[in-house]
Amino acid sequence: MLKLLVVVIGIMVLCGCASTPLDTSIEDEVLATMRDFVAAMTAGDADALLAFYSEDWGDHHGATKDSLRERYQRMDDKAEDKGEDKAEDKDGDKGDDGGGGWDLSAAEVIVDGDIVTVKPVTFASSKGSLSNAHKLKKEAGGVWRLVYTEMINWEIIPLDAEGRRQLAADYASALTARNLRDRILRDPGRPGYHFVMPAGVASPFDPDGAIYWKGRYHLFYIFQDTRSGKKRDHWGHVSSTDLFHWRQHPLGLIDGMYSGNCFINKDGVPTICYHQLGQGNAMAVALDDDLNEWKKLDSNPITPKTQEGDEHHGKYRSWDPFGWLEGDTYYAIFGGERPGIVKSPTLGGEWQYVGDLFAHGVEGVPLNEDVSCADLFKLGNKDVLLCISHRLGCRYYLGELKNEQFYPESHAQMSWVDNSFFAPESLEDDKGRRIMWAWLLDAPEFGIRWEHGWSGTMSLPRVLSLGDDGQLRMDVPEEIEALRYGAFKRKDFVLQSDADWAVDGIGGNSLELFIDMESAEASEYGVKVCVSPNGQEETSVFYDAMEGKLKVDTRKSGPEDTPKTVEAAPFRLKDGERLKLRVFVDKSVVEVFANSRQAVMRRIYPSRADSVGVSLFSTRGATKVHALEAWNIAASNPY
Repeated sequence: MLKLLVVVIGIMVLCGCASTPLDTSIEDEVLATMRDFVAAMTAGDADALLAFYSEDWGDHHGATKDSLRERYQRMDDKAEDKGEDKAEDKDGDKGDDGGGGWDLSAAEVIVDGDIVTVKPVTFASSKGSLSNAHKLKKEAGGVWRLVYTEMINWEIIPLDAEGRRQLAADYASALTARNLRDRILRDPGRPGYHFVMPAGVASPFDPDGAIYWKGRYHLFYIFQDTRSGKKRDHWGHVSSTDLFHWRQHPLGLIDGMYSGNCFINKDGVPTICYHQLGQGNAMAVALDDDLNEWKKLDSNPITPKTQEGDEHHGKYRSWDPFGWLEGDTYYAIFGGERPGIVKSPTLGGEWQYVGDLFAHGVEGVPLNEDVSCADLFKLGNKDVLLCISHRLGCRYYLGELKNEQFYPESHAQMSWVDNSFFAPESLEDDKGRRIMWAWLLDAPEFGIRWEHGWSGTMSLPRVLSLGDDGQLRMDVPEEIEALRYGAFKRKDFVLQSDADWAVDGIGGNSLELFIDMESAEASEYGVKVCVSPNGQEETSVFYDAMEGKLKVDTRKSGPEDTPKTVEAAPFRLKDGERLKLRVFVDKSVVEVFANSRQAVMRRIYPSRADSVGVSLFSTRGATKVHALEAWNIAASNPY
């Protein structure tokens, strides 16, 4: 095949030399020359073809007119030995695919001073096709001759004219995709091991429909496009066996899809409960074990029908549902400012209101604080209601689900200074672990960074559990250890009061740190990451012993137009308890876990390429560091 392509390339560099009347345009003259070229090529007359070349002709492979003359002579000799027609040999395998021969239909003529370019000039056969760009110049006697030839396209598959047009369109789409991917990859803030929107701006970017099914973690996410002619929300779909390397799936849930969850129905089939634009809350069932194909129920929506005078008429919104199966009964939470519960003996209904979700309120939380992105599950002897309010961001209640109502005992937030940690979703895996994700806003109040061609970042997966004290525990799953490399370790040293200690041997913006430290004196102690050499940029992570809080200070993390806050989560060490920090830096994300009891997230956007340093500090007192460990973390996203 390659030999054939070389031969055809050599043939295609021929161009015509016929002179045309003086009253025609340059374009007409040159196109007439090309038609003469095709005629000479069909005839297979090597001497006539060579006359079309300037003595100074060359091509992008370094060929000259002399080397072309030798090539034609060898081809003529070979054809004579075999008794073949010369034109057929020079024309390659003409074939009968309907698209063979020479094609000038798409050729354009470009005049640049005394040089004229004609492209593409295409030859197609049953073995493939080649397209060249020819440069011509008018020489003595008014004759146009070829001065340079460059191959601009080729295919090793047979294509007719329509096939070439379709393939060209596919190439254009692929080029657009590659250019966008390259643009995305050049974003210094794009995380490498947090799952991110593959391409395009997604807002919202809620995780949804998470389920462990047939050995894989499946995670759906909301994104938007205009495939239906209008901007609509759809569910993207990825799966993984290790929680960090995700594989994209075909889109099976599109057109007006909002928040929802996935559970197993009575038939053992994954089922999603979601909000459908224009309908309300709805159900869909999986049609295959890859969870690529889904059937939205014809009986949708699941919103109970009520009328004036009914007990529940007008009380509840058909909004942000969460569905589950308990015994032989299907239930669903309907979110909103007054969340309710509905139930039905079958997925297809009849669905009826049970009543309010909450049996009573919790001190410090208004009863009408909206419940959206609800997620209800059991940990130990407690039921957990994980949700958001649009005002507070991610939050949760601990309590008990009984008598078809939730009895809350306590409430806690997962975002404090703003709502940047948002839209939680969880699943239970085959190890019995409860694993959650959340959408990490680019900036507070749903700020979007779209300039690099994408937006949409998930939190690290968090393993949730219940401690001996009945309170929530959270940490990163052990699977992240497979991404570690370049280990660093140092033990047993003291940080002096009011001095930063720059750690030689640790640096970068894709890191995991583990620090075991304690102080009976210091008011604040911790670590600074993404530190520039002069301290102009830095992000501080520390324990505030006076206030009893875990803090992340981003006021010096980047330029003035980047988020600048001090996130502060309630956290107080017990008597004799040491501070054990796990700090994850992933370009524009910092996630911190303290003693598996509290976690804080912030977005940062350093502007300096050298903002990669790490230093430890202690304020108003010395701090003993029992262990400092660090690893580089390899990117797990494909781009």
